Amino acid sequence: MESSSDEEEARTFVQVLSEKYNPENFPYGQGVMVLSSPPGSPVKDRLFLPSRLVLNHSGITKAGDRSDIAAFCAHVVELDLSHNQLNDWVEICTIVSNAPHLDFLNLSMNPLNGTELEPSMADVFSRVRQLVLINTHVSWDTVHTLTQQTKELEELFLCLNGYHTVSDSQTSCPSLRLLQITENQLREWAEVRKFGRLYPSLSTLVLANNSLDSVCDTQETLQRLFPNLRSINLNNSGLSKWEDIERLNFLPKLEEVKAKGIPLLQPYTTHERRSLLLAQLPSVVVLNGGAVSDGEREDAERFFIRYYQDCPEQELPQRYHILVSKYGHLEPLAEVDLSPRSTMVDVRCGERVEAISLRLEQTVGDLKKHLKTLLQLPTNGIRLFYIQREMCSVLGPEELKCGSRALHSYSIRDGDEILVVPKVKSRCSSSDL
Repeated sequence: MESSSDEEEARTFVQVLSEKYNPENFPYGQGVMVLSSPPGSPVKDRLFLPSRLVLNHSGITKAGDRSDIAAFCAHVVELDLSHNQLNDWVEICTIVSNAPHLDFLNLSMNPLNGTELEPSMADVFSRVRQLVLINTHVSWDTVHTLTQQTKELEELFLCLNGYHTVSDSQTSCPSLRLLQITENQLREWAEVRKFGRLYPSLSTLVLANNSLDSVCDTQETLQRLFPNLRSINLNNSGLSKWEDIERLNFLPKLEEVKAKGIPLLQPYTTHERRSLLLAQLPSVVVLNGGAVSDGEREDAERFFIRYYQDCPEQELPQRYHILVSKYGHLEPLAEVDLSPRSTMVDVRCGERVEAISLRLEQTVGDLKKHLKTLLQLPTNGIRLFYIQREMCSVLGPEELKCGSRALHSYSIRDGDEILVVPKVKSRCSSSDL
């Protein structure tokens, strides 16, 4: 009787490790560590084990023999177990406890919903600094258990876990610097506020693709909750008021903001979005991934003044008055017409004179094609001369020779003349000799 596909895919960490890093799969001496197999190991010879193990998409459900893991993973610092079938923290702890130098652990896409981590087991994660739990639907209780025991944890990834709320905890994680919690369903700022209490040293907060509808704390509260926050990502959130952007200035160390795809900015052009955002965020040095130069900031702030200067006094943002005190009241920029220019000229061919509107952005070659149709002459059978009416007695006609040259470069004006002269083919006969 054949075993089912599920049974075939149910494999241990040790099995997958043994197969993937078998010496037969690696030429000897390619800069990877070679370890002798422990007594009784399923691997008869030796394994070629790097310090960074990638065992994703391998159907792993269990850990396997502890002694094998301990022998093979003594030097491992990074472990990617994403896209497996681990659903028991006991098995995960068995793996982690036998990798004493583990610094990075990726458990993404493992079905960890419905299984809780016992606090007594969590100390095996104490050395992990980067923990990735994307799309595991791990509970907040387990997250808190991990962060309480992982004293050196610096980066935590909780994307795609279906969170609508954030559970509070009495114990904070002062080591955490980066929290990425994108693609969840967080809507109210009251939930985001909890991150300040949970992770007081937070430097980077990535909230992209949540439905966050506001930033609604006072300056005192934001300074107290997020004293170290330098970067916040609000891409594709639900922010719809400029007041929400203004409140970001209450974050005392904020230097980088991402705010693409928010309803607030939809009515504006690309240039207006960046300029208005930049003018509202004076401490930000990186906006939407682009560094901000001093010149760009000044241009944005001046644009901001001109953008709002015709608004009623009661509608002027507070930032407007601050910038006016810096630059003063500015004159509106002169409007420059960049539409294609044209002029009226006389086109003379023999006794025939036609008044035409000449588009000055076109080239000499374009004009010849146009005159071919107008005068029914072959393009390569004519020469064109430009006659400046006011200076013709001094300058004389100027031949338009270069087919790629733009007409505006000749400074053609209304009333000037274009002379069309058919080319004369030279002939040589016996009578000329």
